[in-house]
Amino acid sequence: MPSYKLNINDKTHQVEVDKGTSLLWVIREHLGLTGTKYGCGIAQCGACTIHIDGNPMKACVLSVEDFSNGEKIKTIEGLSENGDHPVQKAWVEAQAPQCGYCHSGQIMQAVALLENNPSPSRDEIKAFMNGNLCRCGTYLRIIKAIELAAKSN
Repeated sequence: MPSYKLNINDKTHQVEVDKGTSLLWVIREHLGLTGTKYGCGIAQCGACTIHIDGNPMKACVLSVEDFSNGEKIKTIEGLSENGDHPVQKAWVEAQAPQCGYCHSGQIMQAVALLENNPSPSRDEIKAFMNGNLCRCGTYLRIIKAIELAAKSN
């Protein structure tokens, strides 16, 4: 079985998995970082959103062998040690989650937005967050949380 060295949340991890194994399954099942969720398996819902070199990507459709060259992979667990990232704090203040299943992916997408555009308009927020679905429909609270986080910067 091939061995892969991954840089996840600023730590080096060595994993032995079959070629073609989804990065999502490596993160969840082999490393125990379960904040990144499985939703659809086809990159349509955003529950598995992580950052690769600062860019939001859907882990369910990424193969582990494509990311063993030192790319910096960040999961929700790597965002902050105590859940005190400004976006996480805004999520709580806006009471964004209902069931909460999608919110690690939502938060990772929102962080990427604010890192590239610290003062997005409501239309820019909607457009950037469009690939992340919330089955509970808390979109207005998600938008409010992102607006709160933008103001706190």
